[in-house]
Amino acid sequence: MSRIARPRPSGRRLGRRAFLRGAGGLAVALPFLDAMSGSASAVDFPKRFVVFFTGLGTVKKAWSPTGTETSFELGEILGPLDPFKDRLLVLEGIDMESAHHGPGDPHQQGIGHALTGTELQEGDLFPYACNAAAKVGWGGGISVDQFLAAQLGQHTKLPSLELGVQVQHANVSSRLSYLGPGQPVPPEDDPRAAFDRLFLDLSADPEVLARRRVLRRRVLDDVLEDYSALARTLGGEDRAKIEHHLEAIDQIEKRLDAPALLGGACAIPSLGEPLDVYTNDNFPAIGAAQIDLLVTALACDLTRIASIQWSATQAGKVFTWLGQSETHHALSHSSMNNDEKQRQLIDIGRWQATQLADLLGKLDAVKEGTGTLLDNTLVLWCTDIAVGQSHARRDMPYVIAGGAGGALRTGRYLRYGGDPHNNLLVALCNAMGVGVSTFGNPAYCTGPLPGLLA
Repeated sequence: MSRIARPRPSGRRLGRRAFLRGAGGLAVALPFLDAMSGSASAVDFPKRFVVFFTGLGTVKKAWSPTGTETSFELGEILGPLDPFKDRLLVLEGIDMESAHHGPGDPHQQGIGHALTGTELQEGDLFPYACNAAAKVGWGGGISVDQFLAAQLGQHTKLPSLELGVQVQHANVSSRLSYLGPGQPVPPEDDPRAAFDRLFLDLSADPEVLARRRVLRRRVLDDVLEDYSALARTLGGEDRAKIEHHLEAIDQIEKRLDAPALLGGACAIPSLGEPLDVYTNDNFPAIGAAQIDLLVTALACDLTRIASIQWSATQAGKVFTWLGQSETHHALSHSSMNNDEKQRQLIDIGRWQATQLADLLGKLDAVKEGTGTLLDNTLVLWCTDIAVGQSHARRDMPYVIAGGAGGALRTGRYLRYGGDPHNNLLVALCNAMGVGVSTFGNPAYCTGPLPGLLA
């Protein structure tokens, strides 16, 4: 017979880490309940950090907002983000100064510096795109996501989660995250492999996994039988939360080998039919699956640090679903006076913003106390270069979304005067509760970027 971590008498609170226990002492954690805190708003929800990376810059005239700091209209490219405008920080006038120093071509420098603020390593591993005789090594420092994972990722199954959408190549132009100098972190391009990493114990052999699933099934059956003992002591809303939570866990156990859509905040998404991960026209579907997995990982507290990287910086991606026939990279090199190709680049940027809006909407749909998962998350949209035609890494386009648990003053359009992007990386750490005053190469850092924090 199962046993339960019994609730305390009326007027006292359940512990935040209350469990229903079954055979063998295995436990099923309960969701956040009002009975755990007296008020759901009193629960300290963890902060999460997400990087949303797209390569090849933007079309600044269609990207830039108009108006003042607090009264502004989003440009055409950022238009899909309008429902979240009060939770955005749109930043202009920030220079990726570090990426104008050290070895590498502009794309290599742009992606390799984006989160590290540190020069690439000298080396002979990767030729420059425009000069095969010149070569470079990997990134030269830890990236801000991995730095935060080291600080904040000790209490989750995964310190961080790196997801890719047809990144495919293993070179410096396709690596965003670094554990340290010369230690790139490859993103996972296959949603099914990412699912397995999140939800299966890959270190166990199939027989061990099968036995474990039988045990889990038995434990869950015991727990469900004993549920009524707890339900009688709780209010109606808490009973509904537990019922929903246990139903979701029950479905997870049944569908580990065949994932399908569940309900509730910690909801495993359906991956649908298997897709060829690297077929060009599967790009939107793969991206949608990765977004669902990212949201699930955060909602289930499997990780608090994540990134989604949309392809590599010089990939030959053709946005056929937008009616295009030329690669994004080729379009980015077209003349700014070619209205037709500028229109295609704007359409690409707007499509990317739509994907970010989808991510934000799904984060916002997860309730946490009186707020949402988006309120407790900091999402950074960044790129490798400001404008494709010039390959400049100055006046970079940045968008920050979410509230970082109240750490950010959002709903603003901020224009800077050439502040180094290392300062932005410092401010991101500070918003996440990590008190640093410099990040990356200190030669390009003067302290936290002003104006972001509440």
